[in-house]
Amino acid sequence: MKKRQGIIFGVVFIFILFAAIVFFMKNQEFDEPVSKSDFKLNTVVTVTIYDLEGKKAEAIIDKALKLCDKYEKIFSRTLPESEIYELNHGTLPQEDGYYLLSEECAKLIAKGLYYSELSDGAFDITIEPVSSLWDFTSGETIVPDAGTIAKKQACVGYENVELTGNRLRFKKEGMGIELGAVAKGYIADKVKEYLVSEGVKSAVIDLGGNVLCIGEKPDGEPFKIGIQKPFADRSETVAAVEIAGRSVVSSGVYERYFEKDGKQYHHILDPSTGYPYENGLVAVTVLSEQSVDGDGLSTACFALGLEKGLKLIEQTPDTEAVFITEDGEMHFSKGFPEVVQ
Repeated sequence: MKKRQGIIFGVVFIFILFAAIVFFMKNQEFDEPVSKSDFKLNTVVTVTIYDLEGKKAEAIIDKALKLCDKYEKIFSRTLPESEIYELNHGTLPQEDGYYLLSEECAKLIAKGLYYSELSDGAFDITIEPVSSLWDFTSGETIVPDAGTIAKKQACVGYENVELTGNRLRFKKEGMGIELGAVAKGYIADKVKEYLVSEGVKSAVIDLGGNVLCIGEKPDGEPFKIGIQKPFADRSETVAAVEIAGRSVVSSGVYERYFEKDGKQYHHILDPSTGYPYENGLVAVTVLSEQSVDGDGLSTACFALGLEKGLKLIEQTPDTEAVFITEDGEMHFSKGFPEVVQ
């Protein structure tokens, strides 16, 4: 009898001890997260690790930031030594009339072609001949000549790209590839992949508007990610969402634009005209599992407009979005999580 009572007491003690440990873990004070920022990919990139400390975390972040340099040398449209630059300028190695791509370049082009087809060309990665005419960063506020835009616009059309494995062929002369709308998402996913391989279980990756989380905060709470207020400072938000292990990507007219003769010109170009979209939207924010998908969808949905964009989101599993129109109204997909105003 005493032996049985002892066993019961031992089980109860272990249960109480386990409950106390869980309570302590939930309520303990965690050390400050380790965070580093650098200017890469033409934006401010920040990686923050919450569950590792000191030099170990710093070393991991340093390597993560270097990944941005690696991928910029593959995907950049303007960097002369990049693979995409060489592809667009016809200097990439060829075989039997096909350009030979690296595995990762081919993979991202395939993803871009997928979203080009999904949006029926409203978003098109072959916009490069036209996008190269526009300059939204120098401050010169020059609108390209209409005749030149029309000439280059005739070279746009994702259906004229033949991609088989790592071999690519353009079916029309003068074509080019622009991966700006999907590259940051792909890179964010690769940074996450690396951090996880190093044992990181709680982190936030921010590639200038592309935010990707690993797990949740050490105390079990989700991360709170702000949705930027259009045309305001990055610190000013219109809402925030609580997420764990997911991606938040925004595309908007406020990211890169200029004004000329009282008219605003932004960087999201309509492949059918060669000019910026004018569809009543100012921003689209997408919640997804993979950041590359959020990247492609945010631009594709912006290009499609409010009605068609919402329809596409509703048809895409595990994905939600909020559309902000010119009047400041926010339009949410049906499954969008509760928003913290």
